[in-house]
Amino acid sequence: MHGGVTADTGGTAVGNLTGGLHVHPPPPRPPTPAPRQLGPPPAGFVGRADQLAALDRALTGSPVGHDIGGVGGTAVISAIGGTGGIGKTWLAQTWAHRNLHRFPDGHLAVDLRGFSPGDPRHPVDVLGDFLAALGVDRDRQPPDLDARVGLYRTHTTGRRLLVLLDNAATAEQVQPLLPGGATCTVLITSRKRLRGLVARHGARPVHLDVLTDTEARALLTTALGDTPTTPDTHAAVTELISLCGGFPLALGLIAARIRTHPDLLDDLVADLRELGLDALDSDDPEASLPTVLSWSLRHLTEQQRTLFALLGIAPGPDTTLPAVVALTGLSETDARRALAVLEEASLLERRPGGRYAMHDLVRAYAATTAHHLPDHMCEAALTRVVDFHLHTTHTADRLLDPHRPLLPPDPPAPDVRPHPLPDAVTALAWLDAEHATLLAAQRAAVTLGRHHVVWNFAWNLDTFLRRRGHRHDQFAMWQAALDAAEHLSDPTTLIRGHRLFGRACSRLGLHEQATEHLEQALNLAVQHHDSTEQAHAHHQLALAWERTGDDRRALNHARHALDLHRSLDQPAREAHALNAVGWYAARLGEYDSARIHCHAALTLHRHHHNPAGEAQTLDSLGYIAHHVGDHQQAVDHYEEAMIIFRTLAYTYLAAEVFDHAGHSYVALGQHERARAVWREALKLYRDQGRTADAQRVQRQLDDLDDT
Repeated sequence: MHGGVTADTGGTAVGNLTGGLHVHPPPPRPPTPAPRQLGPPPAGFVGRADQLAALDRALTGSPVGHDIGGVGGTAVISAIGGTGGIGKTWLAQTWAHRNLHRFPDGHLAVDLRGFSPGDPRHPVDVLGDFLAALGVDRDRQPPDLDARVGLYRTHTTGRRLLVLLDNAATAEQVQPLLPGGATCTVLITSRKRLRGLVARHGARPVHLDVLTDTEARALLTTALGDTPTTPDTHAAVTELISLCGGFPLALGLIAARIRTHPDLLDDLVADLRELGLDALDSDDPEASLPTVLSWSLRHLTEQQRTLFALLGIAPGPDTTLPAVVALTGLSETDARRALAVLEEASLLERRPGGRYAMHDLVRAYAATTAHHLPDHMCEAALTRVVDFHLHTTHTADRLLDPHRPLLPPDPPAPDVRPHPLPDAVTALAWLDAEHATLLAAQRAAVTLGRHHVVWNFAWNLDTFLRRRGHRHDQFAMWQAALDAAEHLSDPTTLIRGHRLFGRACSRLGLHEQATEHLEQALNLAVQHHDSTEQAHAHHQLALAWERTGDDRRALNHARHALDLHRSLDQPAREAHALNAVGWYAARLGEYDSARIHCHAALTLHRHHHNPAGEAQTLDSLGYIAHHVGDHQQAVDHYEEAMIIFRTLAYTYLAAEVFDHAGHSYVALGQHERARAVWREALKLYRDQGRTADAQRVQRQLDDLDDT
């Protein structure tokens, strides 16, 4: 500037400026580096190929949709869900590190602390950190949430960023953190299923379950490092996999201990076997499975926490809504809502058929929380659910075998309603589905000291277990029932306990034990002048002696049973005894007598509408016809018996009919048909654990292939 400048400065003189004026702008601000907020990749990550592929597909095959902010396309959003400790964060971080080349503009990451010590992160604070990482000075950031969301989406639109939102509490916490535009990718992990994000923003759900045995073995084997692999080491690792149930955090904790002390592998197995969940506890919250699981309860109401605890002590590996209603005393509506909350929190998994299940370790933790409930509450809950199962089982048993003596259990606890079963098909389906739970319910009754209930479970499950060939379960149930009968004052209950436990022993080939209890049942029946129980004991003794090959002795007991049933005018039971006499006579070669008795039995069974007895008698008649050379007649009888046993789902005796029929088909030269029925018999024998029978049928098939 040249020339003079005069200014009125209120008395202050200003001199003349001469020469040139040069304005120097401030030095340019260095560009904000691309954010790099991901932590290091997880060490020891194994498996999850399907889930990694699903995340790849979500990124590479995602159609463009609506913009989160209302304009343009949407970001790719994947929501990884699963219970605490299942490996959600490891999966997200592993995938992120394998795909960093896809995100040249960087990556944002945050632990939202939805299920961690302390309060969850508020979106406004997280946005403050994200905006700072994107180059927006904190003193230039607006204070309110909506304005920060808008600024955040402005700065993310058009960028190829990865945003990892780990450990989210709710969809509402996540929604403000979704970036703008269509070029970002968002990975969210949460113990909740975040269905709102799926519905509103098209998030792709990726559900995590336990590791496979192969993946778990790889994790533990890697931890062993250079430790020599011996048969004992392999067995120890196998048991650890089983005890952990594939649960990643449990396996990770064990792997860390193995890396530190590989020489203590056997001790680690023993600790986990004996201590269970306590062996996975630690003073370090991040390394304590119980603590990690406890964080999942922080958002539950008292009612939901109580349900979680009661599910931990409820009998059986899984449950249903009607059983939960009985367990909790809630209305069906409230119980359904509470179950939905536990499912949403990944504490419970809903499975097909309306069933709900927990991982064994989650269930073990739930059981520890039940210790904080009043004892009377737990006992009342167990009483209700056990009564629910018992009385529904009683209904099912009446539908399966209406000819059995009616022995109703005591009335259930107040407000307990058995599950309605309209017909035998539904009853059998219910029993199949609840099989393991019903066994556990009897054990719960033992613990509660409810002796009548223990005995009634065995009685009402007997038809089902017998028809399905669950021999070991039948043994266990009648052993418990016999112990319970010793506490009861009814001699008939004790007699039946000895008889039916003896039968269970006989089916397992425990002949000495079987005859001991059956003879005891017979002696007690004689002592108490109970002719009906005497007849039943003779019938079971006949079966026991048959299994040892003593058909003559079996026939004598069968004749005693027949005489007693006739003297008591019990035609339905007489029919069974007639068939037994005919069967043993046939096995002894007395075919004419056998045929007469079996035809008489068949007439009575049909008259009394007893299809199971009819099919057993047709099997006997088939055996007789085959051994007198009338193989076509034998096949006719066997095929009729097959149809009935299939209809009844009586798989135990169906296997024997298939076995017998194969010989008649061979005699007729129908080898393909023989092969088909023997294969059916082989499968059933194997399913039922009848090893000797399975081996014999396999030899028959081998011989048939050689002809």
